[in-house]
Amino acid sequence: MPSTLTTTAVYLSSFLLLLLLLPHSGQGELQPEEVRQWKAALAASIDIPPYNQSLWPLIYEDRNTSDLPCIATLDPEAADECSHNTTSWFGSWLRWCPTSLSLLREAEKVLLSNLKSSYTGRYVSVGCVVGEKESHVWTLSFNEDSDNVPLVLLHGFGSGVGLWCLNFDSLAANRPVYAIDILGFGRSSRPAFTKDPLEAEREFIMSIDGWREKIGLEKFILLGHSFGGFLAAAYAIKHPERVEHLVLADPWGFPERPLDVGDRYKFPLWVKAVAAILRPFNPLSVIRTAGPFGPNILKKARPDLIRKFSGMVRDAEEVIPNYLYHCNAQDPSGESAFHTLMAGFGWAKYPMIQRMDSLRKGLPITLIYGARSWVDHDPGFQIKYMRKDTFVDVKVIQGAGHHVYADRAQSFNAIVNNIGHHSDNGTLPQLAPDSEEAEGQVSSRDVAVTLSSMINVRNDNMRDEPIVTTEVNGVDDEVD
Repeated sequence: MPSTLTTTAVYLSSFLLLLLLLPHSGQGELQPEEVRQWKAALAASIDIPPYNQSLWPLIYEDRNTSDLPCIATLDPEAADECSHNTTSWFGSWLRWCPTSLSLLREAEKVLLSNLKSSYTGRYVSVGCVVGEKESHVWTLSFNEDSDNVPLVLLHGFGSGVGLWCLNFDSLAANRPVYAIDILGFGRSSRPAFTKDPLEAEREFIMSIDGWREKIGLEKFILLGHSFGGFLAAAYAIKHPERVEHLVLADPWGFPERPLDVGDRYKFPLWVKAVAAILRPFNPLSVIRTAGPFGPNILKKARPDLIRKFSGMVRDAEEVIPNYLYHCNAQDPSGESAFHTLMAGFGWAKYPMIQRMDSLRKGLPITLIYGARSWVDHDPGFQIKYMRKDTFVDVKVIQGAGHHVYADRAQSFNAIVNNIGHHSDNGTLPQLAPDSEEAEGQVSSRDVAVTLSSMINVRNDNMRDEPIVTTEVNGVDDEVD
């Protein structure tokens, strides 16, 4: 139990962070020039490890963990029920934050009630992949009786299985679909990850493969969004024999941070001071610091997100912020691990682009970007160039932002279903023509990840667009 002094210091520091960020929560975005300065200031305060290919075995080497001690535990919700009558400093903190796993379960249930497809939800034990206590991964499964190639979905940072609700019905129509809450997020266990970025990444990979083994999947299409895309690529490098097709949706953590990022702007002293204050904090600590005001902050910060889901989700203005709040107001286990992996929010300490040449030749890759996303598209085309002897398709969906799966769900689903159809038949989809960023758009490398954008439900400032079309394997699909 931390001392009173330490706890008070944490509260005061968190309150300062809240005061710094709260003025922008209702706006959703800073002005473009402010955004570029904040991203540069935050990134310039981080020391980036030099490229060293000899470090990769630390992530991908085989290790025998069967002899390590492992303490069996209840799944998180059963343990949560048992702990209601106990008192601890963290329990006192949760009383300030009106959240619990049972409230998260109810929020997810309300969100998924909008689906037409039936599904099964269960906890899957992955053993002691992190620390000495057993961990459990929350899993949704659809259409498990289908003989077609399964599809596995990995959500992004600060998210959970519920935000795939616009995709489940379409994607699960002809194949098994599995969606998991990544370890440390959502309803999954929240163990204490190591503070070493390479080791933390290895722990994530082990948890995904431990889950796969318990489910009994031999080979599958692996789709990851944002941070989930980073982990999907890392998993495919380690276990290429398990991946039929790698689909990366607006993946985070691929480009290298520019070496001169700290020299591009003349930062005022107050900007440097605030950047130094923000550096040690987890990205979403403001949500927990706000306590009972957290849900209202999310509503005001993310009106665009409500619009993404309002066409399908009943009472989206309440359901979506409520779900995201309960996903992120609890023990920030996965968030802390992400903080360990990141360099100034916008980049990874060990960028994935440096490792893609070690991915097994012949493993097909499709990258799906939103034309308006803050994520840099360039790595997708770099990967296509460096893997000329392997299928690499780069698709940019017009009108979509970072949450491409929700912004233009119909087109996104069509692309993924087309990949599934070809995987079932042992063929490859038709390649999309090479394209560049739309003329006049702000370069994605100049767009920052602010408070509202770090919840992996970024305010993309979507405007109503005229209907445009994208061609997917010769079939015109409306982009609404």
